[in-house]
Amino acid sequence: MDSATGIKQHHVAHHFSSSAQEFEAAKLGTLVFLVTEVLFFGGLFVGYAILRMMYPAMFVEAASHLSWQLGLLNTIFLITSAFTMIMSVRSAQLNKRQACFYFLLITFLLAACFMGVKAIEYAQKFEHGLLPAMWFSGEGVAETLPLFFGLYFAMTGLHGIHIIVGMGLLIWLMIRTRRGEFYSGYFTPLEMVGLYWHVVDLVWIFLFPLLYLIR
Repeated sequence: MDSATGIKQHHVAHHFSSSAQEFEAAKLGTLVFLVTEVLFFGGLFVGYAILRMMYPAMFVEAASHLSWQLGLLNTIFLITSAFTMIMSVRSAQLNKRQACFYFLLITFLLAACFMGVKAIEYAQKFEHGLLPAMWFSGEGVAETLPLFFGLYFAMTGLHGIHIIVGMGLLIWLMIRTRRGEFYSGYFTPLEMVGLYWHVVDLVWIFLFPLLYLIR
């Protein structure tokens, strides 16, 4: 570690010839992983499309049971967190360790706010019996409403799990940032987690209109 700057110099793994090669290998691996994530969510989106074509009236009714205001609030949280995630990477590239830490912290807090709003939404659904399959006890005209809420909980629940994983990764990054491990010569973990976070944000950008703004 450089005693003057507090930066812990990164040593390239022995199987890489340079830090650039290490970065490109990590980026390729991350992109392959993210493609599998897109395919994973893609199956749910295909299921959504099929049910939407089969029961269009049911989807319109179901959307009336969701709060677009809460959905919009969560969209704002995630879009803002995408910006702060980018700024954390940029701060590391400029050797601004403290700024990098605080941008990561803000990103984490925005994610926590997202999960808090989602917890409020879920509590409302449980209170009104708007649950999947045999657990459905709510009121509605369409007999197929349990299908929608099964899809709703599957899509938003899976997305929420990805948010929680991302929050764990953000904590890991904050710890490493405090140790001075990221700087202009090494910020690969920040960049890779950033790519993951942007895909999670992008999935929500699709979920919000598809679930909350049905007309």
